[in-house]
This record gives sequence, structure tokens and C-alpha cells, in this order.
Amino acid sequence: MNDKMLEKEEIFSKVLRAGRRTYFFDVRATKADDYYVTITESKKFTEADGSFYFKKHKIYLYKEDFAPFKEILDEMTQYVFDHKGEEVISEIHQRDFKKEYETPESETTNTEVTSKADSFTDVSFEDI
Repeated sequence: MNDKMLEKEEIFSKVLRAGRRTYFFDVRATKADDYYVTITESKKFTEADGSFYFKKHKIYLYKEDFAPFKEILDEMTQYVFDHKGEEVISEIHQRDFKKEYETPESETTNTEVTSKADSFTDVSFEDI
């Protein structure tokens, strides 16, 4: 019985590793032995002490929803590529990424630096 249940759990799987995220695509079987797909996003988080944990989110996708789901996913991905291209343009992926509204450090005036320093509140960890 256990071997038969394991077979149903491992019908077909693919893994996509993407930085701190991992996506699991699994074909599973219903009690009636029909197939459906689960998509699981697993994201790794690291604690201050070096330990880590994972947060997982899962989507269940049944056959009757495959066609409309694929259609909308294709439309959304095409929209992104048409409007922003396929190049990744985020600060997470590019170390030298600057937002349009950011002022480079060399352009910051002394008065701006002083006003930022004057507005700093001294906090002691004993107060917490």
C-alpha cells in the first residue's frame, strides 16, 4: 500500500532553482486517479544566528483550468516582455542598479548630509 501511494506522489516532477527561490512542479493523482499539477514556491530565509527556514506557497491546478491558466500566463509573460524586454532590470540582480529618482552620493551637498545627521535620533539598545 505504501509503495502504491509513493508512486502516486512521484508521477512526474521538475525543479527550477532561481536564487533563493525554488519552484517545484509536480504531477499528482486525485483519489479517482485523475491527474492535476501542483506548483510550489519555496523561499529560503536566513536568521541572524545563521540558521535558516523555508516559506512555501502552493498552487493546485486541475485539468479543467489548464487551458485558461496557460492562456493567461502566456498573455502576462508576453506583456512583460513587450513592455520591459527580457533583460532583468532590478536592484537585486544588478549591483550597480540606480533608481531614476536616486541622487548619486557625489551629488549630495553638505547641507543635505548635515540635515540628515541632525535628524538622527540616538538610540540605546538598553532602551529596547
